[in-house]
Amino acid sequence: MMRRLSVFLSALLTLCACGGGGGRGSAEAEGAADSLSALEFVKPRYATGYTVKDSAGMRLVEVGEHDRFALVSGEGGEVPQGYTRIEVPVERTICMTALQLSNFTILDAHDVVKGITGTKNLFNPDILARTKDGRIVKIGMEGNFDTEMVLAANPQVILISPSKRGGYEAIKETGITLVPHLGYQELHPLGQAEWIKFVGMLIGKEREASEIFDGIEQRYNALKEAASKVTERPSVFSGEMHYGTWHAVGGKNYLAQIFRDAGADYVIDDEETSGENLEFEKMYALAAKADYWRILNSYPGDFTYDALKASEPRNELFSAFKEHRVVYCNMKQTPYYEISPVKPDVLLKDFVAIFHPELVEKDYQPTFYRLLER
Repeated sequence: MMRRLSVFLSALLTLCACGGGGGRGSAEAEGAADSLSALEFVKPRYATGYTVKDSAGMRLVEVGEHDRFALVSGEGGEVPQGYTRIEVPVERTICMTALQLSNFTILDAHDVVKGITGTKNLFNPDILARTKDGRIVKIGMEGNFDTEMVLAANPQVILISPSKRGGYEAIKETGITLVPHLGYQELHPLGQAEWIKFVGMLIGKEREASEIFDGIEQRYNALKEAASKVTERPSVFSGEMHYGTWHAVGGKNYLAQIFRDAGADYVIDDEETSGENLEFEKMYALAAKADYWRILNSYPGDFTYDALKASEPRNELFSAFKEHRVVYCNMKQTPYYEISPVKPDVLLKDFVAIFHPELVEKDYQPTFYRLLER
């Protein structure tokens, strides 16, 4: 009873916090600064890739170490030196990655997206329909952009991922403002999801983005808290052999954090963020007795234990293989990259349902990950 009361009070406080700014937001909606609501709605709590502050009626946003933007609604004031002016709300943009696109999907803002790199592994019927009828154009992949298609999209800004292969020089010559989206660099799952607030600032949906993120945060942390109290924590490893090496994410990677928050221990406990390529023997030494094995791939057809063994005969040596505890997601069957960045709470629940099924409802149906059938 006390636990239910605690959850109720927590939810009530969250609702009050959102409602507390309602009067101010309504007043702003009457003026030209409708897209620039109270600053507390957009300040990141988990994301480290951007900061934001108010100055002279505009948002001053710093992205990474080098990029500075002044988000101006209406005429605004004089933009400070070193900042690039962006008129908000932005009504036309191009997305380079599925992670970026997920922000627009959860904000119900597909109308703003005028260009994407391609439709591979995309499931959203609205995006596919818009691409088919030309409302969204395909501009080509990183390193080989079609400048004519970029211009045809007529974007005000283009969201980019600096870690990709690039090819942005030709786009720069068009004079279109390039805005880095660094969600992929975030090490906390909630930090990655919090970039919806960054996009919200650009497209005039600050309040919606804040309310959506508050819900994600509340659900994630409530489940994390429940999982933190388990008495037994299973061990888990991740990845597969590809071209003779095993790519394993590092101990500081966001996926490792989700494992920990789901009440499990990741077998790699180092300070690496992206990971490293390991020989099979090294991976086996780390994970031979691990309880679970997480795999994400795009296997054509139904992935099975026989298929896993066929890809590398030594896979059958792992305890997780022998005990049929492979945790699996197929990217050809599930919109993993398309939507998981803005649903870390759902991703976490999938893992909790596997590691500690007693913590979720009995009829829970996973969205991304499930135990691979025997």
